[in-house]
Amino acid sequence: MRHTSDVLVIGGGIAGIGAAAQISSEASVTVLETMSAFGYHSTGRSAAIFIRNYGNATLRALNAVSETVLLEPGDISDHSLLSPRGVMLVATESETQALDHYLEGSVGIESLSTDQAVELVPILRKEMIAAVAYEPRAQDIDVDRLLQGYARIVKHNGGQIVTNAPAQKISRSNGVWQVETPVGIYEAKILINAAGGWADEVAAMAQVNKVGLVPKRRSAALLPAPDGHDIMKWPLFASASEQWYAKPEGGKLMVSPADEDPVEPHDVFVDDMVLAEGLYRYEQAVNAPVTRVDKSWAGLRSFVKDQTPVVGFAPDAEDFIWVAGQGGYGIQTAPALSGYVADICLGRGSQLPEETIKALDPGRFR
Repeated sequence: MRHTSDVLVIGGGIAGIGAAAQISSEASVTVLETMSAFGYHSTGRSAAIFIRNYGNATLRALNAVSETVLLEPGDISDHSLLSPRGVMLVATESETQALDHYLEGSVGIESLSTDQAVELVPILRKEMIAAVAYEPRAQDIDVDRLLQGYARIVKHNGGQIVTNAPAQKISRSNGVWQVETPVGIYEAKILINAAGGWADEVAAMAQVNKVGLVPKRRSAALLPAPDGHDIMKWPLFASASEQWYAKPEGGKLMVSPADEDPVEPHDVFVDDMVLAEGLYRYEQAVNAPVTRVDKSWAGLRSFVKDQTPVVGFAPDAEDFIWVAGQGGYGIQTAPALSGYVADICLGRGSQLPEETIKALDPGRFR
């Protein structure tokens, strides 16, 4: 069966569903998702925290735009998608240079004493701490409410989200993109590539030049809360050089080795050795040993060489829009990037600064 819409989105993560939601009020849109549910891969496996100072200058500009939407989400949700958390970076003597680098250009960050750090997270080993930076305004993101809110908007506006629909063949003829899937053939004038770690493969299928996307595994484990501690108000706390991080999650403690091992795009799984090494690094910073792992999982974070998302019209293909390479910033930049994709797709002006738009441009790789 053949289905036609104005815009076709490949990828049902936060990037694809968010863009579809922003577009759907002014154009018909269809989202094609490979899995049996949207938000299955990276979106559903995110640490889900909004950190204003996270990433390079381009990402921080996107964070600023996203913050407005996350605080006042309008049709997405009836109340803020953010809740208090805080982020604390802890540096050993060998990590102080890494902490100084993070602080360059940062705003709203406080220096804490060792005693203040241990007051916030009592299991930290004081003797290991050389410097501490604390961002009190970092906040948890309700990812499920954000994703479901976007999906609700798509459906309310007559859009479609089609699951179990991996792209098998992509072609373009007479100004129309055509995507063949096991559940039908889908056509549209504009094709948006929001396929996450598979975005280069989708581009190749469409005979569009790749951008050099590198999917990287990020693992995490859920541990029991340390005995005798109420952890719910603890901030996310992390090694200043990104050797590990930990965050309260549903009454337990989520710990990640902060791994970034390049892998082929697939339904990624935990490497037990990588996880064990990361948990060991975490244990060196705390006085609460890891005695049990209740659950572990992994997700993909995909990057290009300059660590900046690739968003905009492809320079070598008409009406092909890239939304890829968000790395570990995909959730918190989703409102900003979704709005920008809708703007260029619908021919509207964008609120993003010109230097940010230039930094996102897929043409920078030519």
